[in-house]
Amino acid sequence: MAPSKTNLKRKTSITPSKTPTKKVRKLILSEITETTTFETENKEPCNVIVIGDGDTGQLGLGPDVTEKARPAVVANLKDVVEVAVGGMHTVVLTKDNKVLTFGCNDEGALGRDTSVEGSETSPAPVDIPAKVVQISAGDSHTAAITDEGLLYVWGTFRDTHGSMGLYQKEIEKFPILIKSSVKFSKVASGAHHLVLLGVNGNVYTSGCGEQGQLGRLSERAAHRYSRHGLGRLLTPTLVNMPFSVRNKINIVNIWTGSYNTFVQNTNGDVYVFGLNNHNQLGIDNSSEDNNVYFHPTLSKTLSGKNWVKISGGEHHTLALDDTGTVYALGRKEYGRLGLGENCSDAVKPTEVKIGENEKCSDISCGSFTSFAITKDGKLHSWGMSSNMLGHGDSGDDVFVPTLVKGKQLEDKTVLKVAGGGQHTVALIKA
Repeated sequence: MAPSKTNLKRKTSITPSKTPTKKVRKLILSEITETTTFETENKEPCNVIVIGDGDTGQLGLGPDVTEKARPAVVANLKDVVEVAVGGMHTVVLTKDNKVLTFGCNDEGALGRDTSVEGSETSPAPVDIPAKVVQISAGDSHTAAITDEGLLYVWGTFRDTHGSMGLYQKEIEKFPILIKSSVKFSKVASGAHHLVLLGVNGNVYTSGCGEQGQLGRLSERAAHRYSRHGLGRLLTPTLVNMPFSVRNKINIVNIWTGSYNTFVQNTNGDVYVFGLNNHNQLGIDNSSEDNNVYFHPTLSKTLSGKNWVKISGGEHHTLALDDTGTVYALGRKEYGRLGLGENCSDAVKPTEVKIGENEKCSDISCGSFTSFAITKDGKLHSWGMSSNMLGHGDSGDDVFVPTLVKGKQLEDKTVLKVAGGGQHTVALIKA
């Protein structure tokens, strides 16, 4: 996911949060009946590197550090195994299954009390009475899945009319537990929507649906002022896939862009829904006036490969296959595709050359930026000129993948990367 880029702190009329209690509020959909347990995918304890703007504390370096054009270590963060980056906040998961957050908290995205001045600028734990194994972050929301497949969420979604709330029409300043008869094995966040994979092989979505990113509502019903109101948007609800997918074929992977969703089934078919105004879904819309897909649609150009990961920005997408090859599609501006200064928009997955044709282990999209990690642990970045690329403050767009250098990366192995709206976070082997 790549959250949308904003230059100013979000404004909200919500009153300051009260001191949290130990009891987490529960919103019950139905009773849980399954007993499957889950584990964190990455078990390698890592240190944390941050790059970019930190004017709302999203770098985790304290109140006096507002930007880093080169990689910097968050000294007081150890044993981190996962990271998720929102528009202006950062979420990390530690080896002992604890969640820590830092950054902008004006709409509850940190899930903790930040009434003490400056407390949002340093990592601090979120009170979740369970072992967390997966995390995700959007512009103003955060989600976590536990080892028992339970879902905790906090913050808010937003649409063109402002804050929507998260499960009910209110901002959730602290984690709420949404109980369901379905247990969840994976979670992914777009800018303002949430995608969940159930252990039953089905997909569930909630949040803003204006760009079709929920995949289960018509254009008329996908707005808060439809006759159904916010209820159908904010409640995690099953996405009805095409019959051929439902016929004993399960979904195995879910990914998001800022305003779209990608799901892959056991046959290797990729179904997409959401914004496609620059062909970022892998569907060529040049011959028809269809920039938005409100229901799951087969992306023929993305189907047939064993994708390890798909990551989307505002108008572009990166995809990593099981051979370590990186592909890009969507909008070319600012060099975000990594295909050179004179390339055109990519209407289908187009191979991106990383270094000397090196293979990669991870990818991520910022709003207008792209990142890839080679299998030998080197971080490359490209796209819109910004501090978050890690190449200093030259102010020039970067049109091809370029090695990120810096003292903090010397002789280090980078394992994971996450790009946001204004900052980047990477995990390096401890």
